[in-house]
Amino acid sequence: MAARSLKHLRELTAMVEAGDRAVMLFVIQRTDCDAFSACHDLDPAYAKGLTAAAEAGVEVLAYACDVAVDSLGIARRIPWSR
Repeated sequence: MAARSLKHLRELTAMVEAGDRAVMLFVIQRTDCDAFSACHDLDPAYAKGLTAAAEAGVEVLAYACDVAVDSLGIARRIPWSR
């Protein structure tokens, strides 16, 4: 799976290099998050690839959700920690 996720980051980077906008969007379906970071411990290659993509111009966005028994909705943007 790691190779596939890195492939997607490379494709987003290529889009930026071609002059387009590219966004990597993370939707966090938890209520206890105040920041987002890639899991360096579990997948260091992906974490490094995400940082490289961001440095190349890929926008990295993370949003937390409000979670309730009968609903789920995007609540707020949270900062990305490299």
